[in-house]
Amino acid sequence: MKELIHNDWQQILAPEFETAYYAKLHDFLKYEYSHYDIHPDMYHIFEAFEWTPFSKVKVVILGQDPYHGPGQAHGLSFSVRPGVALPPSLQNIYKELQSDLGIAPVKHGYLEKWAKQGVLLLNSVLTVRDGQAFSHRGKGWEQLTDAAIKHLSDREMPVVFILWGKAAQAKLSLIDQEKNIVLMSAHPSPLSANRGFFGSRPFSKTNTALQAMGEEPIDWQLPIEVGLS
Repeated sequence: MKELIHNDWQQILAPEFETAYYAKLHDFLKYEYSHYDIHPDMYHIFEAFEWTPFSKVKVVILGQDPYHGPGQAHGLSFSVRPGVALPPSLQNIYKELQSDLGIAPVKHGYLEKWAKQGVLLLNSVLTVRDGQAFSHRGKGWEQLTDAAIKHLSDREMPVVFILWGKAAQAKLSLIDQEKNIVLMSAHPSPLSANRGFFGSRPFSKTNTALQAMGEEPIDWQLPIEVGLS
């Protein structure tokens, strides 16, 4: 079978790639990419897994589906490519980061540095049609990403799961809360950020939890200037 992810995630998720639901999803995506403008491009669908190997995951920040504007999505939840305007949710994430840890917002939304330190920026749905939010929901991606969450939950080394909003919190049943750390609050979108996201201090709480596990904390300070890697 063709290797879809070039690290230990391939072996973890290989059984999913052999299922009937994934074959159906694959056929659906072939049609969609040939008939519509789909985000991210097909070479970046699994970028979150590529940048944060299974064995290196310390933290999961769970999103819903990719940004559906031109040039925004590149395979990581909440992150956008360099040169792309900051989406409102990410602006609010930066505001909370400043309030929590005193880290001033940067002008870009490229979260590569977080991913490379073990923050898995995972959407529950990995593709979307241009301009049509949730257009690939219910096509099979949720089964794959649920499997990834379950594998992380069951892993020997615990994980900090950050669940913002009801959609992310619906995944709670997949997570062993006896073993892993779960941080929940409202979603950072402008519609809900004032209802419990602001003031939730997820970044300092994550680092406190990691240090209690004997893990290195995350350096949440993003570089001022970035280029595509």
